[in-house]
Amino acid sequence: MKSFRLPEALQSPDNQLALSYLRRYYKERPDTPLGADFTGARFDIWDSSHTRAADANRFTADDLVAVSFLSVTVPPKAAWELLAGRPEDFNKLLGQVPDIDLADVDPAEISQIWPAWRLWDELRTLREVDWVIASKLLARKRPRLIPIYDRVVKTVTGGDRNYWVPLCQALQEEGKTLYHRLFRLRSEAELPHEVSPLRVFDVIAWMEGQYKGY
Repeated sequence: MKSFRLPEALQSPDNQLALSYLRRYYKERPDTPLGADFTGARFDIWDSSHTRAADANRFTADDLVAVSFLSVTVPPKAAWELLAGRPEDFNKLLGQVPDIDLADVDPAEISQIWPAWRLWDELRTLREVDWVIASKLLARKRPRLIPIYDRVVKTVTGGDRNYWVPLCQALQEEGKTLYHRLFRLRSEAELPHEVSPLRVFDVIAWMEGQYKGY
């Protein structure tokens, strides 16, 4: 496993840089017509059908729209398989993934037989669905448990395919210091409650990568 590192903005006890990233990303309310400068601000709150809570254990068209705000598109054939072709294969696995915080998971449980990992593998059987798209679909359905993981975040954190394990460990260290800090950052930045602590971490890492040109 490669070494894992926190974004530089979270290596210092000073929150100003981290807050500047969050405020820049969520510059305007994401539910206004103009939205934010970064369309990903809408990812957290998108619920055009007003059934997101009821649909927690099934993939929907709203989920496909939501991930498009993160600059990825679920290809047409994959979308058909996910929503109409064989949704039971994916929804059955999704129902086995608990809606809990990653900080409350025993890192030893995270392996290829872990339900979320099995679903990640199953999503990648869809044509043209790579690890980035699969990550964003999982994060959409379990925002407290599964972090968004793309090439920028990978570069900033130095993570690898087992990224969930070291991030889980980092969240639990010193009485969950990082986990509680992410909650405070969300509050100080006045973000919607739909923005999970993991999403706060993702945005900070991603924005840092953007400013560094990753």
